[in-house]
Amino acid sequence: MFDKPTDLLVALPEHKVPLAGGQRDSQSDVFALIRFGEETCAATIEGKVNEPFGPTVGDWFERPSDGKRLRMRQICDLLGLDGVPPLDARYQLLHRTASALLEAKRFKTDEAAMIVHSFSVARMWFADFERFAGLFGMTVRPDQSVTIVLNSGQRLRLGWATGNPEHLSQ
Repeated sequence: MFDKPTDLLVALPEHKVPLAGGQRDSQSDVFALIRFGEETCAATIEGKVNEPFGPTVGDWFERPSDGKRLRMRQICDLLGLDGVPPLDARYQLLHRTASALLEAKRFKTDEAAMIVHSFSVARMWFADFERFAGLFGMTVRPDQSVTIVLNSGQRLRLGWATGNPEHLSQ
């Protein structure tokens, strides 16, 4: 995922990041601070086996409350998106990435990352991840990361890491 040797500085399981307009925080499976070379990264890691990324934007934002409108505005501002994302995009990928960007600002890291760590042999839901990366004009491949500089100047890395399926039986 990184082009230089990395050191894990800290990893926090079930890390919560408050987002505007909601009663529930965005909770990543793992939040990590990672050093690579002379730089640092604030990363949210979403672990998956066969479960989907939750509702689409269309399902989540159907008949939105004022709180959901406020949250969507914050997410879009953080991600540099103009207006509500396509209705078939997965909402979970949006808010997990937004939380990585917020934590990168909080910890003053050089970049933010949102990594999906998938143990699905069939790469279930990779198409949803591809669709999400496409919102930023990025093309993704399993086990490689892509990086973009957002309109805010903040650097964002997206990646799909394939986990060893042997770890599922232990």
